[in-house]
Amino acid sequence: MLGSHQRTYDAVFSHPVARNLQWHDVRAMLTALSDITEERADGLKFSRNGQALIVRPPRGKDFSDADELMRIRHFLERSTATPAKGTDDGAHLLVVLDHRQARVFRTELHGSVPQLVAPHDPHGLDRYLHRVGNDSNGQRRPEPRAFYDAIARTLEGAQSILVLGSSTGASSAMDQLMDQLKEHHPGIARNVAGTMVVNEQHMSDDQLLAAARQFYSAGGPHAS
Repeated sequence: MLGSHQRTYDAVFSHPVARNLQWHDVRAMLTALSDITEERADGLKFSRNGQALIVRPPRGKDFSDADELMRIRHFLERSTATPAKGTDDGAHLLVVLDHRQARVFRTELHGSVPQLVAPHDPHGLDRYLHRVGNDSNGQRRPEPRAFYDAIARTLEGAQSILVLGSSTGASSAMDQLMDQLKEHHPGIARNVAGTMVVNEQHMSDDQLLAAARQFYSAGGPHAS
């Protein structure tokens, strides 16, 4: 897409709903993305990947009807080609961790901004993503290498990875993960888009998504 179309696309998926869109921009974006544009008595019909949408042009230049914008958003979501089931190549992943556990989420990107956070564990590694403290129930704490290797296996095939942790420095699980990836999994390390320090222990999925949006919308630098 042209840059102007990308900006319109991102605005359609913005939260809260955009109020400053122009109809000619929305139409141009849909025309650029759709296979067919057809003039109809009840509006314009756009078709894409087997999905269809009829949009009624507004009377003026502004396109600010929230319901219409949601219909367009859902049409774009439904008609976006996705990888075949069972493959995780191209996934955008979010890792949230401390020394006790790692949580791995898949984020769906619309344009450049994540719109969804969902659990991601393609290899069934959940039990390996938790480290048991010596003072909890007498069990021996797993070796850090096994903990970080399990995280790395979960990240295989990702296109982009964002890591959230509660601290930095020698005692930081986030920094230790990055060191392990660079040393033992350099291919995965190259796909880490960046790291952020957050208060992850008390963050809901919505708050995690907001942190990911903040990072991607700001064009966060690739981790070195």
